[in-house]
Amino acid sequence: MPVPETNYATDLALLTDAAYRAGEIALRHFRNAPQVWHKPGDAGPVTEADLEVDTMLREYLTAARPDYGWLSEETEDDTARLATKRVFIVDPIDGTRSFIEGQETWSHSLAIAEEGKVIAAAVFLPVRDRLYGATLGSGATKDGTLMETSQRQGLTDAHVLATRPNMEAQHWRSLPRITRHHRPSLAYRMCLVAEGRYDAMLTLRDAWEWDIAAGTLIAAEAGATVTDQRGAPIRFNAPDPASDGVIAANPTLHSAIRGALR
Repeated sequence: MPVPETNYATDLALLTDAAYRAGEIALRHFRNAPQVWHKPGDAGPVTEADLEVDTMLREYLTAARPDYGWLSEETEDDTARLATKRVFIVDPIDGTRSFIEGQETWSHSLAIAEEGKVIAAAVFLPVRDRLYGATLGSGATKDGTLMETSQRQGLTDAHVLATRPNMEAQHWRSLPRITRHHRPSLAYRMCLVAEGRYDAMLTLRDAWEWDIAAGTLIAAEAGATVTDQRGAPIRFNAPDPASDGVIAANPTLHSAIRGALR
């Protein structure tokens, strides 16, 4: 039997409560010399806070929705998720390096996908007590206020969130004249596009689903077009849970970015 759309809001309420709980755990470790390990294969650092948050989220969320699958950066993947109608897609701390360095712009990124599409999403920045949320078809909010993307129409002088390697000449037909910005959390970058503080974000390297699932819905519900770097829609809960890059911007600017890329 199909799951009725009316419970999107209850799923968002669950994610929001879980995000606040995650923030309480993470803040106990923040700027308090958390233990740090380095993942094999140069996959980046992980802290005791990441692992504690991951354990809490997995236990809390799957207890509330035992029929949902689970995909998290800090949990060994279980292909059983592929057989579920809905799946939690979670990054316990998005921006772990920022967290270790004592910066403020790390986040908790929580989403629920249904048959490839994200239907509920929450991104929470505990240090700033800032919450972004969205449900499919109902708009996106920042601390309860509806958001809308920038309406900039062209790339020239656009403010774009991207790492420096993305702006190297080999990626572009003609290198655009933009103002480049950076934030360590991909989820937060997508939320900043959603609220119109920046005109676009892009990454041309593979992006893990847990980094982008929540931000994809939040940006899209604020009016952005969100695709992979080739312009294809991003499907979630894939066997290989990574997207071929991400571009998020209002539809006209998104088209301009795609046209400028090689």
